[in-house]
Amino acid sequence: MTGPSLPENDQHMPLVSHLTELRTRLLRCVAAIFIIFAGLFAFTQQIYTFVSTPLRQYLPAGATMIATDVSSPFLTPLKLTMMVSLFLAIPVILHQIWGFIAPGLYKHEKRVAVPLLISSILLFYTGMAFAYFFVFPLIFKFFASATPAGVEMMTDITSYLDFVMTLFFAFGVAFEIPVAVVLLVWIGVVDVKYLKKIRPYVIIGCFVVGMILTPPDIFSQTLLAVPMWMLFEVGILFGSLVSKRERPDETVDDHNDQPPATQP
Repeated sequence: MTGPSLPENDQHMPLVSHLTELRTRLLRCVAAIFIIFAGLFAFTQQIYTFVSTPLRQYLPAGATMIATDVSSPFLTPLKLTMMVSLFLAIPVILHQIWGFIAPGLYKHEKRVAVPLLISSILLFYTGMAFAYFFVFPLIFKFFASATPAGVEMMTDITSYLDFVMTLFFAFGVAFEIPVAVVLLVWIGVVDVKYLKKIRPYVIIGCFVVGMILTPPDIFSQTLLAVPMWMLFEVGILFGSLVSKRERPDETVDDHNDQPPATQP
């Protein structure tokens, strides 16, 4: 009688070996971040200039950004460069996560997991690009036009950094929704029928999440909530394709895991 198949490259490793491997992969992630940071260190001022462009182009004539703290002109671009290094190291970080969990996956699981991994990286960067090239110009143009008469718009560079990094992270994570939906369908937590049934609650939830993750203005909240809803619909579409494709494989696997019939 044959037992159930084991994951490809399955290894029975003791807990200490797993912890040692986890530590090694974490150190690789940290090393990747600092290597990228070392390469970008000489360009800290240029990086901040690039990130602040969406706001500076809508400042009134003669207005500039300001630094209210003595160390801000140095520390703020440095902090931004570290965050940029973290974002750029995400492929390395996800690759290390994949290398840690891959030995415990079956072949059919790897066929789905690899596209999900690649898609998650691309979608995260797409979300950040969407924020920079589409959302930021709209928001800052609106803020500049809404400035009351007699008030000069002069934004502190540290406050601006906190504002844009919050939006970068929010949009990057929000664009992961299709991957999350496909993953939930694939592992059997929910099915597509149920996702369609809860669509009205998801739409409300998108606006609630937009309210939490973005600054307290309806404009940026809507610019995050609507794409989240659209991405949820994309996730439902691809989730239905994944479920249809995996059912035959699951049937075959279940059949192969059954013990053979006893011969009379």
